[in-house]
Amino acid sequence: MRIIKLALISIVALFLVLCFFSVLMPSTVLVSRAVDINAPSDSIKFYVSDLNQWTKWVKGMDSKDVKIKSPKEADLGTQVLTIKSITDSFVISIWESKKASCQESTIRFIKAPERNLTIVQWQFVQKLRWYPWEKFGSFMNDKILGPMMEENLLHLKQLAEHQSVYLDASPNVPK
Repeated sequence: MRIIKLALISIVALFLVLCFFSVLMPSTVLVSRAVDINAPSDSIKFYVSDLNQWTKWVKGMDSKDVKIKSPKEADLGTQVLTIKSITDSFVISIWESKKASCQESTIRFIKAPERNLTIVQWQFVQKLRWYPWEKFGSFMNDKILGPMMEENLLHLKQLAEHQSVYLDASPNVPK
């Protein structure tokens, strides 16, 4: 009986310590990546603002588990992706997990003042609840999302620059 009592007190104490440390941790996590693309922002926005075009540059969007319902909504199997807002300078989307966690994604188009260069910055923002397992689990967000974002941005760069070179080289194609 004494060992069981000690075990229960230890578990409760450990849980309280974890809760204390999780309160000290930030409740918002941001993961961001950027790439320079030698193409006008309008041609890049074409690939980013329509989920049907995401199949050309986002790895896994052409999977059989992904069902694109409209240019602004897709079912990714475990998540629902919805494009919420499109402007000249950004595209905002919501990635909602079926387990109730939600992340907001913003893809910004920053026009560089010199030459035909657009900086594309992609970020994910996740608001966390007070749960210790959520906050400690968020340490891995950058390691999980970062490489995926970098790879997809490089695909977007190749796609947009190839399209831009094609348009620049073709005198009969309207720009």
